[in-house]
Amino acid sequence: MADPTARMLRLLSLLQTHRFWPGGELASELTVSERTLRRDVDRLRELGYPVAAARGAGGGYQLQAGSQLPPLLLDDDDAVAIAVGLRTAAGGTIAGIEEASVRALAKLEQVLPPGLRRRVQALQDSIVPSLGEAGTVDGEVLATIAQACRDQERLRFAYRRADGTESERTVEPHRLVAHHRRWYLVAWDARRSDWRTFRVDRIGDPAGSGGRFAARRPPGGDAAAYVRSSIKARPTRHEAVVLVHVPAAELPREATWFRGEVEPVDERSCRIRTKADGLAWLTVHLAFLECEYRIEGPPELVAFAAAHAGRLARSAAG
Repeated sequence: MADPTARMLRLLSLLQTHRFWPGGELASELTVSERTLRRDVDRLRELGYPVAAARGAGGGYQLQAGSQLPPLLLDDDDAVAIAVGLRTAAGGTIAGIEEASVRALAKLEQVLPPGLRRRVQALQDSIVPSLGEAGTVDGEVLATIAQACRDQERLRFAYRRADGTESERTVEPHRLVAHHRRWYLVAWDARRSDWRTFRVDRIGDPAGSGGRFAARRPPGGDAAAYVRSSIKARPTRHEAVVLVHVPAAELPREATWFRGEVEPVDERSCRIRTKADGLAWLTVHLAFLECEYRIEGPPELVAFAAAHAGRLARSAAG
């Protein structure tokens, strides 16, 4: 690469997207000699970028954290992804960073070219936020887990299960997955020698152990699909069946709260099958359906909903 300025920008871009670059591989990417590469790295250091170098046969370069944030290079896809992520964070899904997200978003959108700004707006307009309770998590906890996933570093943390049981876990973190306004960690559990999903809002005091691991593939190769199947497979106390008097294709958006299966019955109705641990959860969310429906079962849900409807009617009457 003949143009020194273009080569420096390319070098910086590579260092910002890779945890560690062997010297020979990095020089090959830039089509320069390793001597030229060393000079370019020295120039980056003069500009304030903390590039660490390891010598020897396995030597290479790595961009490290410094005392201040140097300018970042973003390509078009990076900028769009960050803008959409900041808009989502500004909505309050991560505790404590809403205001900072708004400030950062304002700075980024100020310099976005019109074409990218339209892409961000189109993406944001096409995202339908999940309804229901949000799984707000601590930003520092999320960042610690994300860094361990990126660096393939074993992670230790305290975990609280749904029944309140506390345990200590050591895992090989794979991916963070956002699903229905909750964050989940997909990881290989070293003690159980199996894949597990962990709700991030139940994780406490995560810390890297310093040990590295070779990357594994989750079942099916798709972390998001694994989270969905894990949630669906969890045992629940109640399985509800609701006959809704609208066609399946016209089912109100509120019905997505049930996260269940929808089967057409005829051209005027469909049936929802869903599971939950609590009758109250099912009853409250059924109340938001703005269409006619009938609870077919189980009997305990029918009785609970009838009692709840009676209380609502009495409260409205006086």
